[in-house]
Amino acid sequence: MENTDRTKELETRDIGSLLWVYALPAVISQIIASVYNIVDRMFIGRGVGALAIAGLAITMPMMNVIHAFGSLIGVGSASRMSIVLGKKDKEWAENILCNSLIFTVILGVSVITLSYLFLDRILTMFGATPETVAYAREYMVYILPGMFLITVTFNLTGLIRASGYPTKAMLIMAGGAVLNIILDPIFIFAFDMGIKGAAIASTISIAMMAVVAIMHFANPKSFIRFKAHAWKPRGYIFKNIVMIGMSPFLMNLTAAGVVAILNHQLLSYGGDLAVGAYGICNTYGNFLVLVIIGVCQGMQPIAGYNYGAGQSHRLKHVYTLTMKVCVAVGLAGSIISCVLPGTMMSVFTKDAQLIAIGRTALRYSMVMFPLIGFTIVNSNFFQSIDKPWIAITTSLSRQVIFLVPMSILIPLAFVKAGLTGLNGVWLSMTISDVMGAILAAILLYTQRNIFSPNGHEDIQVK
Repeated sequence: MENTDRTKELETRDIGSLLWVYALPAVISQIIASVYNIVDRMFIGRGVGALAIAGLAITMPMMNVIHAFGSLIGVGSASRMSIVLGKKDKEWAENILCNSLIFTVILGVSVITLSYLFLDRILTMFGATPETVAYAREYMVYILPGMFLITVTFNLTGLIRASGYPTKAMLIMAGGAVLNIILDPIFIFAFDMGIKGAAIASTISIAMMAVVAIMHFANPKSFIRFKAHAWKPRGYIFKNIVMIGMSPFLMNLTAAGVVAILNHQLLSYGGDLAVGAYGICNTYGNFLVLVIIGVCQGMQPIAGYNYGAGQSHRLKHVYTLTMKVCVAVGLAGSIISCVLPGTMMSVFTKDAQLIAIGRTALRYSMVMFPLIGFTIVNSNFFQSIDKPWIAITTSLSRQVIFLVPMSILIPLAFVKAGLTGLNGVWLSMTISDVMGAILAAILLYTQRNIFSPNGHEDIQVK
């Protein structure tokens, strides 16, 4: 029978092997999803054109907003479930499952409806021009239903992982990504549907993932599953989910605003092709970020469970090991991007001008990626152990506190000095990575007592 406590190993098994067991499936699913995103842009860039890549880049802030609402519930509910399972409270975990799904549906339907109603206005706000808005609109019209379903999937796969099924969570996400890679060329080329075909292929694949995730919790053999008593809305659960999930929510939400600001800056100093180059850089950057987040997703149930169980030595061990792995991933990505920027750009486009702009952009935006890994681990760690305000400050520091003002001021300084303003935009990203990591290190130092035997703080039920 599968209906047994799948989480006991979280406080008994060796941390190294445990992180491997939980992180590897998450990393694999994130890598496959990243490969899908890269392949998606390759098909669009080569099959539709450079302006289509720019149009797709315009949709990124809007996608970030929708992802923000998904992460608000998904990360918050998974982190909370890990903590309460560490306290051996299965009924509470079931309440979290059902209440989080109710929350996801209500919030998801509301956000998608508003997105349809104000689509053109939103895309223009995020930097769409007459040359790119048609591509952006066509993509969003068909991807929005999938965006609602991805919030459901993100929530449920996080809970699947937290309740002791990391491999199943991986298979769900990986299966959807593989299906997407298969469907993309069929809809884009065979059906001659262009960028619309890419969106339809994505929506079909996401729908498959959502159905499989729901079936897991409907299965009576699952350790945590849908129960009649758990469907009653509980205000304290909504509050707990929101508090923990606020960090990734604000990070994704502000990312949308920051990308909108950067797109406007890039348009001013480099035109549509600069926006397209930034979109390609983001694709590579997101690949690394998703790998790092995959490792952090493996850390989350281990850290949350042992924090709830008061096992401070295991908490420190999993944090340290996660940090080493993620910084190493960032360093590898940084070296490759700085050494082979032209080769990496040519994967997406044959346009010589776009490649030239992107070569410089890649070096500036990726050189400090080890520090981005450091910041991401700290943010995810603190949200895993129910310290939302530390997580929020850490996650927002690079984007809001540093990148927004620098992306405006540094290009102006470059222009006044007779230099290229576009390079000033790229440099603002590098400096923000450094400053964000410094602030994250300071915040970590202020919370160092959580790793001591007497540093555990018990959580309240309501």
